[in-house]
Amino acid sequence: MADSELRTDVPVASTEQYADEVRTPTLISPPESKTPPTASHKRHHNGFVPHNHDRGSEPVDPTALSRALEQFDQAGRARERTPNASPSRKRQRVYGDRFIPNRSGQDLQASFSLLHDEGSPATPSRSAKRTPHHELHFQRTEEANKTYSSLLRSEMFEQTVPQAIPHNLSPTERTTFHDPTRSHTPPTRSTSVHPAPALTPSTPHKNLFSYASPRYSYSGQPTPSRTPQSRHGPNLNARSEIYSLSPVKYSSQTMLLSPRKTPRAVAKVPYKVLDAPDLADDFYLNLVDWGSQNILGVGLGSCVYMWNSTSGRVTKLCELPDDTVTSVNWIQRGSHIAIGTHKGFVQIWDAISQRRLRTMTGHTGRVGALAWNEHILTSGSRDRLIYHRDVRQPDQWLRKLVGHKQEVCGLKWNSEDGQLASGGNDNKLMVWEKLNAEPTFKWSEHIAAVKAISWSPHQRGLLASGGGTADRTIKFWNTLISPHGPSSASLAAAAAAAAASNPTSLPTSPSAPANLLSSLDTGSQVCNLAWSRNSNEIVSTHGYSQNQIIVWKYPSMQQVVSLTGHTYRVLYLAMSPDGQVIVTGAGDETLRFWNAFKKKERTGGLGGMDSWGVIR
Repeated sequence: MADSELRTDVPVASTEQYADEVRTPTLISPPESKTPPTASHKRHHNGFVPHNHDRGSEPVDPTALSRALEQFDQAGRARERTPNASPSRKRQRVYGDRFIPNRSGQDLQASFSLLHDEGSPATPSRSAKRTPHHELHFQRTEEANKTYSSLLRSEMFEQTVPQAIPHNLSPTERTTFHDPTRSHTPPTRSTSVHPAPALTPSTPHKNLFSYASPRYSYSGQPTPSRTPQSRHGPNLNARSEIYSLSPVKYSSQTMLLSPRKTPRAVAKVPYKVLDAPDLADDFYLNLVDWGSQNILGVGLGSCVYMWNSTSGRVTKLCELPDDTVTSVNWIQRGSHIAIGTHKGFVQIWDAISQRRLRTMTGHTGRVGALAWNEHILTSGSRDRLIYHRDVRQPDQWLRKLVGHKQEVCGLKWNSEDGQLASGGNDNKLMVWEKLNAEPTFKWSEHIAAVKAISWSPHQRGLLASGGGTADRTIKFWNTLISPHGPSSASLAAAAAAAAASNPTSLPTSPSAPANLLSSLDTGSQVCNLAWSRNSNEIVSTHGYSQNQIIVWKYPSMQQVVSLTGHTYRVLYLAMSPDGQVIVTGAGDETLRFWNAFKKKERTGGLGGMDSWGVIR
């Protein structure tokens, strides 16, 4: 209650204390920095009454005042703080019929001698408690969770987890190293021929416990009279847990103190962003490609632009009258670029001379996918057909492939093995051998359009594919297994490879083909896939709903980094010739450059890219 509510003609202290005496039982609460009890005696002696000195009231009887102050002390009424007084007990007020602590007036810092972060010598400053850097936060969290799980499993299930023996022990020490919490036969002497007698329950010794202390010589070794080989001698192993001051076992300490590989840092922001007006937001098109001459080709509307990554200069290659660009693809070696159009034409241009070499026909729908294999140019269209074209011959096409039931939106050649992978809007993934008219493999495991296709440069016959919005998975295939009745050995090898390649991936169904190694649910639409040329990693771009770019470590499929920044689906992906930089494009009409696989500082090449910032 406030003092203003208690000011009457009678003494304030007496009125308040009688009210509290009726309502407040005797309680003990945590100490507070209040005036010690001895201060009340001083006030009795001086006859001082707070808040009643200048009121002009009648003189107070000393006997009544003493009685009121004694009742005030017994009721535990809070008085004014004394800055330099030590904490003392106080009785706490109780509201209602049950005890509810009232901590509104407590100063916990002063009551319990707590130190602030700035004043504690053992506590780091606030500046040192910052959140880990964004690039390494995910990796460090995953590593910490994995370490904690291993430690907890080792501590709780020691009988099933092998105990780690330090590698720095000598062979002799390894033979005598044991866990004292388990019942083991005492180790034998290395110089003795006869083994030590075994302790069996049938012949117990009369002394069940031995309290003898070990004696050491000046050389630091135990004396011969008390050796560890004696069956009643103490355990002299310095690594024994009985001498350890740690709450965890020695094997867990070894695991925690072992050196760990530092996660690779990847910048979370693009180092360059280019404006790309009229970059189509169409899942089935392929409008961005990075050639071997370090030139980026981009299709914007009815035009194709080239961006030189060395000089940063943007050049307009061509403009199609009454047509739009639907796909762009560079030849593996050289300066030729293929352009697919909405009307079904395929044009070949020389980027150096900026001259059109030829126009090829055959498709009746838009050409959304192109793939080079030396002099063979393969095109896929909305008319569901795939054409092999030999650019050295005058014929419009060399071979026609019929297999997909809807638009062909993904094409990738594996030049080493002569295999072509194609994906379509019919949710089918097919693999064609060289120029054969019939597909070698025809898989229906995806339940959405298959546009994202990529061959591994590190392992022969390893193919990665990604599904659309209804599928959201990345699947890995082994194309070296024969599709015609694989033997049991091949099936066993494929199963072993799948288990070893990705132990954390989702299990495949029993009816899945033997070629399917593993499948991973990414949680969002997979738009593009590309393997790193420098490491066994794969990058994927996604659509709904986070529009992120994820770098995965194969075969564990652990995320190295997740990059965000695009506000639309990341529909386009290309990699630099040196394999260190990736460029992504989206419907937000921007191209973003990321140092996803950077290994060392560049001395040239992609370093001078700041002079030009807009395509067109």
